[in-house]
Amino acid sequence: MMLKSERRALSYDDVLLRPRYSEIESRTEISLSSDLGKGVKLKFPIISSPMDTISESAMAIAMNKAGGTAVVHRYNTIEEQCRIVKVTRALSEEDAYWDLMIGGAIGVSGDYLERAQALRQHFVKFICIDVAHGHHIMVKKALCTLRKLVGEGVHIMAGNVATLEGINDLADWGADSCNIGGGSICSTRIQTGHGMPGLHTILDCAQTDRDVKIIADGGIRNSGDIVKALAAGADAVMCGSLFAGTIETPGRVFEDIDGTKWKSYRGMASKEAQLEWHGRYSSYEGVATRVPFRGPLPDILSDLERGTRSGFSYSGARTLSELHAKAEFVTQTSAGHSESRTHIINRRW
Repeated sequence: MMLKSERRALSYDDVLLRPRYSEIESRTEISLSSDLGKGVKLKFPIISSPMDTISESAMAIAMNKAGGTAVVHRYNTIEEQCRIVKVTRALSEEDAYWDLMIGGAIGVSGDYLERAQALRQHFVKFICIDVAHGHHIMVKKALCTLRKLVGEGVHIMAGNVATLEGINDLADWGADSCNIGGGSICSTRIQTGHGMPGLHTILDCAQTDRDVKIIADGGIRNSGDIVKALAAGADAVMCGSLFAGTIETPGRVFEDIDGTKWKSYRGMASKEAQLEWHGRYSSYEGVATRVPFRGPLPDILSDLERGTRSGFSYSGARTLSELHAKAEFVTQTSAGHSESRTHIINRRW
C-alpha cells in the first residue's frame, strides 16, 4: 500500500479568496469571456451538462442567450440527438439569435463515430466525449480515432479526469479541453472509493504544460464556487444540479397533493438511467431524485453572472486571465466555513 504524500486535498468549502485592492469602479468593466479554442468562445464561461434531465433544445437556447453553451446529451438515438440540435437551431433563428453555440455528446464505443459524424453534419460547434472515467484506454482509442476522423479544426472536449496525469494524457491523445471533477448527483467516490475533491482537482490540473483548457465539472453550487473554480485555473464550469428543476429542463412539472411542484433529476450513471437507456445496469455511480420546480433559467443565470462579476471585482480582476494571475486562496476551518454563511439564521438569541 502507498499513501500519496501531497498537500491536503481541498474542496470549495475549505477555501476563500483573499480580497485584493481593486480599481474596478463598475462591474460593467469586467469581461467574463473565455476562449476555449477552435471557435468555442463563451461570453459567460458556463456549460450545461449532457444529461437527459438537463440539456435539450430549451436549455441550449437559454444558455446561448446568457453567453454560455449546452452539450446535448447522448442518451437517445442518433436521429433524436440530431433532431434536438436541428430544432434548437431553428428556434434560435426565430429569435434572431443566429450564432448558436452548441455541443453534442458521444461515448467511446458502439455508434460513437457515426454519432460524431452526424452531429458535425448538423453543425454542432464541438464534440464532447462523455464518460465517467476519462483516463482510460478506451478514451485514448476513441480520441485518437475521432481526431483523425474530424481533423484538427474541430474542438473536442473529453473527460472526466481528476489528475494532472489524466489531463496531460487526454491532451496528448487529442483533446482540446477536459472535464475534471465529479457532480453532486455522482456517487463514484462512495461506490468505488476513488476520486478527488473538486477544487484540488482544478489546482492539480492547472499545472499542465499542455495546450488544453480546463472545464470544472461538478460540485458547483453557487456563484462563489464558480469564482473559486475559475480562480483556481479553470477556463469554464459545467453545471447540472444548478439548473435542475427549471422550465428549460426536459420533462414535465409534477405537482403533489399539497401543491408542491417538482421535476426529475438523475445522474446518467444511476441505476434508473441505465435501465431506461440500456435495459440493464452494471455498477451504478449516480442517483435519481426529484428537485423543486425553480421557474425560468434566465433568472438563475442572471444571478450567477452578477455574483461572478462581483467575485472578479473583489480580486481586482477585469478578465479571466487577470483572475488567474491575481487570485490568492486562504484555507479556512470548519468554524470559518460556518462564519461564511448567513449564520444569523441559526443563532440562538
